[in-house]
This record gives sequence, structure tokens and C-alpha cells, in this order.
Amino acid sequence: MEVLLNLRLRKRAKLKENQTKYWANVRITVSTLIEGIKVTTGHFWNARKQRNAIGVESDNYFEKNNGLQTVLYPHEELPIPDNGRYQLHNEIDDCIVCDKCVKVCPVDCIDIEPIRAVEDLGKTSDGTPKRIHAAKFDINMSKCCFCGLCTTVCPTECLTMTNEFDFSEFEVKKHNFEFATLTSSEVSEKKEALEKFNLEKQEASKLISIDKKKASPKIKMKPIIKKTIPEENAEQGKTNVTKPKFRPRPVMKKKKEE
Repeated sequence: MEVLLNLRLRKRAKLKENQTKYWANVRITVSTLIEGIKVTTGHFWNARKQRNAIGVESDNYFEKNNGLQTVLYPHEELPIPDNGRYQLHNEIDDCIVCDKCVKVCPVDCIDIEPIRAVEDLGKTSDGTPKRIHAAKFDINMSKCCFCGLCTTVCPTECLTMTNEFDFSEFEVKKHNFEFATLTSSEVSEKKEALEKFNLEKQEASKLISIDKKKASPKIKMKPIIKKTIPEENAEQGKTNVTKPKFRPRPVMKKKKEE
């Protein structure tokens, strides 16, 4: 009986402790909630008094603690650094379609279709000659990881990262930016011209090889001289021919002039 009484007393003591803890937690939550409401209402009242928004570029930006601190985007924008790495841009007139940016890109966001030119395409702004047409130069910004490796590899520095950060769209397909200026008809014409040029080149190389074969003189073979075996050795069945031995000439020492 005493054991059961002790157990009941312990259970009642635990219930009282839990009740006191519960109400203590309720008091703490209510007090913290009231303090948070006081802070927000204070900021709201100060914002009603001071309606002048201050930008980051102002000198007193970090000194002002009250009032409106938000920016009404897109009517107002925060200052953006000039060396910001955001959207990729390609100056297609200076592009030589070297395919280095495609090879170095870790996420394969650049797609290029080159066509070798038959005629002279001129030079870029830095003086490098252009020999390849860009039938397709697409950059998928939805895949881009903004590493900037393609801009460092570009030899003509035509591929750069601009400070345009807002290019959000409702469809992912619209993040694919096209920089090629050739139309579909121009691309087909360039491909046909390249095929004709390659065929003419092959025919010319065949004709040159035929002319070389005709013009090349025939190689005259030297007659093979068989060594005759003397009759004495032939009768004895000896095939080895002894070579004549020559005595070495004595070296004459010059007399010393008196």
C-alpha cells in the first residue's frame, strides 16, 4: 500500500511541474510577442513620418536608422557595379567562331554551328582575320553557372558578361538567346558554296597527282654484276673467292730542313 501511495504522489508532483512549465512558456511567448509588436509598430509609425527613401549611393545611408529603407523596384534600382557578371553577351561581328568557349563551358550552355567561308570575311576590331561563318550561336542562360570561363578564353574578347541581372521570363525557352545574324536561306547558300569548293579542290588535287605521275622520270635499274669464279676453284668445288691483299704504303717522313 505504501508503494502505491508513493507512486500516486510522484505522478501528482510531475503533473503540477508540467502545468507550471506550460503556463510559464505561455507567459514567455506572450511577452515576446508583445515586444515584437511594439518594434514593428514603432518602425511603421516612423515610416509614416519620414517618407523620403534613401538609396545606397547616398552618404547618409548607414546613419539613418528610421523611415523607409526599401526600394520601389522597377522604378528605383540599387546601383550595380560595372564589373558585375550577370547576362552573357556576344559581339557577333568580332567573333571568329573558334569554338573555345564551347569546349571550356562546364555546363554546355553555348551551342555553335560553324561554316567555313570560301571568300574573305574581313577582320575583327582587333585585326584578327575571320574565316568561319556563325550559322548558329545560342547561349542558354538557364544553364549558365556564371563562372566567366568563356570570357577569359575568348581570343577576341567578343564574349562578355554584362551587368543586366533582370532577365526573368515565364518560360524557360526564352532564356535561350540567339546571336547569329544569318538567315536560313543564307546558311543553305553558304553550305552549298562550301560543298562546291571542296569538290573543285578534290578534282584539282587529282589532276595535279596525275600530272606529277606523267612528269616523273622512270628509275633506271643498275645491272647486277655476277662475280666469276676461277676455273681452278670451280673444279675443286670451292665457291669462296679470296680477295687480293694489298700491302700498306710506307709513310715517308719529310726530312727536316737544315
